[in-house]
Amino acid sequence: MVDTPTADSRAEPDITHINPAAEETWFGHPRQLARLFTTEMWERFGYYGMRALLTLYLTKHFVFGDREATGIYGGFTALVYLTPLVGGYLADRYLGSKRAVKFGAILMSLGYFTLCFGGPVSQPFATIDGQRYEVAVEQVDGVETRYLLDGERRQQIKGNDDGTVSLLENGAPVRTIAKGGFQSDAERNPFYVALLLIALSAVSVGNGFFKPNISTMVGELYRQGDRRRDTGFTIFYMGINMGSFLSQLLCPWLAEAVGWWAGFGLAAIGMLLSWALIQFDGGKLAGFGETPADAVGKSPLWIYLGAIAFVPVFYFLYVNLMHSEAPAAGSGFLGYIASLPVMGKLLFGTFLVAVPAILVWSFVSGDRREFQMMLAAMVMIVFNVVFWTLFEQAGSSLTLFADRNTDLSVFGWFSINAGQTQFFNAAFIILLAPLMSMLWGALSRRGLEPSIPVKFSIALVGVGVGFLVLVWGAGFADSNFKVTLWWLAGLYFVHSFAELCISPVGLSMITKLSIARIVGMMMGLWFLSISVAQYVAGIIAQFASVETVGGQVTNLKVSLDTYTGVFTTISLWAIALGVVLFLLSWPLKHWMHGVK
Repeated sequence: MVDTPTADSRAEPDITHINPAAEETWFGHPRQLARLFTTEMWERFGYYGMRALLTLYLTKHFVFGDREATGIYGGFTALVYLTPLVGGYLADRYLGSKRAVKFGAILMSLGYFTLCFGGPVSQPFATIDGQRYEVAVEQVDGVETRYLLDGERRQQIKGNDDGTVSLLENGAPVRTIAKGGFQSDAERNPFYVALLLIALSAVSVGNGFFKPNISTMVGELYRQGDRRRDTGFTIFYMGINMGSFLSQLLCPWLAEAVGWWAGFGLAAIGMLLSWALIQFDGGKLAGFGETPADAVGKSPLWIYLGAIAFVPVFYFLYVNLMHSEAPAAGSGFLGYIASLPVMGKLLFGTFLVAVPAILVWSFVSGDRREFQMMLAAMVMIVFNVVFWTLFEQAGSSLTLFADRNTDLSVFGWFSINAGQTQFFNAAFIILLAPLMSMLWGALSRRGLEPSIPVKFSIALVGVGVGFLVLVWGAGFADSNFKVTLWWLAGLYFVHSFAELCISPVGLSMITKLSIARIVGMMMGLWFLSISVAQYVAGIIAQFASVETVGGQVTNLKVSLDTYTGVFTTISLWAIALGVVLFLLSWPLKHWMHGVK
């Protein structure tokens, strides 16, 4: 999971009126940790349950092509990691963490419930030589086949290895359309598409209020310097993965067994349970996450209305994202930047300006030591973008690969569906986290624990090796061009190991290396880097786009070759950049001046 504890992202709260040691404990920690753990578990249950369905919902129900679906997915996750910057600030200054969490939970649950209303399945059609033809879908024994309707004739659609499309009657080709001459799309109800985008916008805004502030409340349970803090956040982090583990099994299963609305509805119920745990806390959280002293008595209505007003703003960004077009061939880097949708220009522009600007300020305002520490932080922030860009293929291209080119049978006993394959990450995190903690501890006692830059480099190499595992497995694909489920599980195992090398140390690294006067700004830049990575992940997934008709790939060999080609390329880049960072680890360690 990308989620990382965010308690250190803002100044320490004033808890001088609280004596945690005098309170009842839960596994040696303040009793309130149990309620916050459960609150986060149910919130992540809702979020990751919805995320497991989203790409498949876009391609199967709304029949978007791969490029549009992965673009929407990337834009959504980018906003999810961008909005906490504002939500955290508003909670600090005006709302208090508790009210912010409750408001965010309400908005997110409304978003999930809205996703339940998708309307009828979009009707696919094809355009050949300017003429439109309806496309019929026929399902036999779980296998879907697409037919072109030409008057009374029903012609099976079959993609060929060279990119052409053949129309078959009684198994024999009667017509072959040249590459690029067969255009597939769907008739979508504008009202339900608008509901979809409004729902995603509400979730994006709500997440900004919930995500940073629930972690802040955990931080308030401990006095500054309390050695239980890190362990407390580790326990809290397990709640994230327990929630995602359960939801990524249950929501996709329910969506397939009952309908999309049921899967999203279960996610919404999880989100409501999260809200109820805070709303009806019975006074157990009194004194934690309260309204700032200078904002007591002031109505938060203007903040709530302002947040809701951003839903149509995000809606516009999604619409703009959907209608963006690929840059013209030969247009170069400037042409590519010019072709980006508004969301892409804002994210890239802000990041590309912020990194050098903060470094220049550090050079002018700080001493030599501070500047070097900031420079080390910036280098690792840039490499952090690369890692999460590749890791976050899980919800887009890897889910589509699971749906199209993976045999989802479990030892022949039963089968899971494509959305459920995302549970592997959470399962392996739960399994590996304590083992990794013991490993780092053992190495530390021997003076052998890798430095932060080396851990980052291991993570980059690991994410590349994970893709190579899947590419290797593709060489053993069956006659239907499908790999066994365990190759995909192998990828998630390696990726989970890589995640544990980078995710738990990132925020801590930023707080230790940043100049104290701008630590908040640096935390903002860290989250901005993850937001940029989510957006770029959508772009990478677009390179793995496969031509579909009515949401179905018409040639699984072409699909398998496309995915393995893209996965091979990005894996080699990840490994190469990991090696580069490893070589840089020595000067970076020097610039970090003893920070571990």
